Amino acid sequence: MALYIIEQRIKSVLGLGTVKKSTVACLVSQVTLMPEEAEDMWHTYNLLQIGDSLMASTIRKVQTESSTGSVGSSRVRTTLCVCVDTIDFDSQACQLRVKGTNIQENQYVKMGAYHTIELELNRKFTLAKKIWDSVVLDRIEQACDPTQKADVAAVVMQEGLANLVLVTPAMTLLRAKVEVTIPRKRRGSCTQHEKALERFYEAVMQGILRHINFDVVKCILVASPGFVKDQFMAYLFREAVRQDSKILLENKPKFMLVHSSSGHKYSLKEILCDPAVTARLSDTKAAGEVKALEDFYKMLQHEPDRAFYGLAHVEKASEALAIDILLISDNLFRHQDVTTRSRYVRLVDNVRDNGGTVRIFSSLHVSGEQLTQLSGVAAILRFPIADLSEPEDDSSSDEE
Repeated sequence: MALYIIEQRIKSVLGLGTVKKSTVACLVSQVTLMPEEAEDMWHTYNLLQIGDSLMASTIRKVQTESSTGSVGSSRVRTTLCVCVDTIDFDSQACQLRVKGTNIQENQYVKMGAYHTIELELNRKFTLAKKIWDSVVLDRIEQACDPTQKADVAAVVMQEGLANLVLVTPAMTLLRAKVEVTIPRKRRGSCTQHEKALERFYEAVMQGILRHINFDVVKCILVASPGFVKDQFMAYLFREAVRQDSKILLENKPKFMLVHSSSGHKYSLKEILCDPAVTARLSDTKAAGEVKALEDFYKMLQHEPDRAFYGLAHVEKASEALAIDILLISDNLFRHQDVTTRSRYVRLVDNVRDNGGTVRIFSSLHVSGEQLTQLSGVAAILRFPIADLSEPEDDSSSDEE
């Protein structure tokens, strides 16, 4: 399960289906959440902003003085409330550290003293904000939705290299990287080559068994140039039969072979754009984002007056009620300037209020990385608008 809402009052507010989220934002002062899995740290990172108040359990090193006057130090667990000053997220380890000044009396930490809180799984925290906008509330709803899971896995490989990746609704997680040196075939003897390949395939198989939750994952993409993927699949199910691995044998229909140009992680973008893969993954959020971006590029090529990108141009299209689909990167909402961030939130609200669809792309997805190269915001229009001659303002280019 993803982020879990502890505070029931907030949950009831979020459940008001007839009230606009921009109105709901005014009713919420704080929310208590509990992260239950690594991806929840990414959601939390997107919720936090400088100036927020964060209350959480943490470890503090304190000095003590005994009755004899000797000074010692010990580590104590205490609950601190800090005003957020710095936010540091490690995308590979999914670790989140928040630095700030203490704003509540505490027996171990003076008011105004700096402290760094490392948020922990299965430990609740309370987040208070001055402004709760629709994008933040959407993020909470998405994180607390138990149906939002990592339903796609991919093994991107070439001879001697394999990257095992989980594609969740919010991010792309590299779970294992397998590297084995494969000696070249020698004339008259292939023994060393074949033994090394077998070690490589075995390591990849163990990675699949260790990191893929077959109860959740709907599809496992196995991609490579040439015949590496075919040879690996033959090995995988030959071993599954020999070892009587029921979990592999029962889930064989979930495996899908796809061509890729290499075994590196960046090849995931071309894999997800493959029409056969898109059809297979039609009900996943990741595939929806890839298709939306692909539709935008097609529109840009064939009907450029219905494909806009850059904040100023997209805002003008929104004012004309012309936006059918808005594509926007989540890293724009992490802008620390309140006025700039509000501008993006207002754009999202306006598109939704006028019947448009909003797709918020994760900057940790390959599709989100591609959208970021287009300023992070783009739109497919309902009807063509003549090319805008006004120069693009610099607010969409300097927030990165």
